[in-house]
Amino acid sequence: SAAAAVAAAAAAVAADVEALRIVRNLAMQGRSQEVSLLASRMTSLLRHSSSRAAGFDKVKTLIEELIAKLEKEASEEATKKAYCDKELIEATAKKELRGDQVTKLSTKIEQTTAQEAKLKEEVALLQKDLGALLKSQAEMDKLRAEESGLFTSTKADLEKGLDALRLAIKTLKEYYGKDSSEYSHENKEGGASGVIALLEVCESDFAKNLAEITTTEEAAVAAYEEQSQKNSIEKTVKEGDIKYKTKEATALGKTASELKADHSGLSEELDAVVEYLQQLTAECTIVPETYEETQKRRASEIAGLKEALAALSSGSEAEAPSSSSSSSSSS
Repeated sequence: SAAAAVAAAAAAVAADVEALRIVRNLAMQGRSQEVSLLASRMTSLLRHSSSRAAGFDKVKTLIEELIAKLEKEASEEATKKAYCDKELIEATAKKELRGDQVTKLSTKIEQTTAQEAKLKEEVALLQKDLGALLKSQAEMDKLRAEESGLFTSTKADLEKGLDALRLAIKTLKEYYGKDSSEYSHENKEGGASGVIALLEVCESDFAKNLAEITTTEEAAVAAYEEQSQKNSIEKTVKEGDIKYKTKEATALGKTASELKADHSGLSEELDAVVEYLQQLTAECTIVPETYEETQKRRASEIAGLKEALAALSSGSEAEAPSSSSSSSSSS
């Protein structure tokens, strides 16, 4: 009947208006250009299509296409979000790992370099001490040689003098001990005792001097040998320390060079990771919306578009029976 057709048409128009209202509200709420453009095109198609059926089909296609597009974007964004989360976590962990390694290596390099420098200082001091020791020993050797030469010369002179004195004393005693008509007994005794006594005093002084310089020489030789032995032991110890510490310093220098090479490589890796992390952060940071806000907005748009599509479809369903009844009545 005509009334039913009018009611159906009214229901269809109401459904179109409801669908359009839903889309416009979505456009205003989400400030989406795509939804705003859809609302504008829906208005044009619903107003200017030759029939509601033609306009409905075109509007339905537009809504379905936009829903498909939004769902695809949501899926792509979800995939990108998963990728970004994974890469950011891994890159951050790698940055922290490399940062810790670089810090530890820096500390180790400082410690190794400090130990190397300390050993080199100790070696320099040992070499200085060793030089002073060798110089002191050389001076001792020179002085001992001079003292030994002087002793040998003085000893020879004293021994020669003693031999002469002893021979003179012996000769005089033998001479004055003989009988002689030229001298009285008294004259012999007086002359012999005076000369011999004088010579014996000289002999005693010479013997005493010889004993003294011999004792002094022996003491000097003992002191020299004792100090030379100490110097020899000290020289051996210092040379051993110099050899060991030089070897240790060389090993530490090599270790420091290797650590510096490792540090350089890790620093380059760290710089690369930091640069990649900065790029990744810029790529994965959504401004002004966060991923969650974008997904929420997109889900709301999709749900709203599906609601608008359902409203349009309900209008078409209400119009279809009415069209059938009108055709039957005409027949």
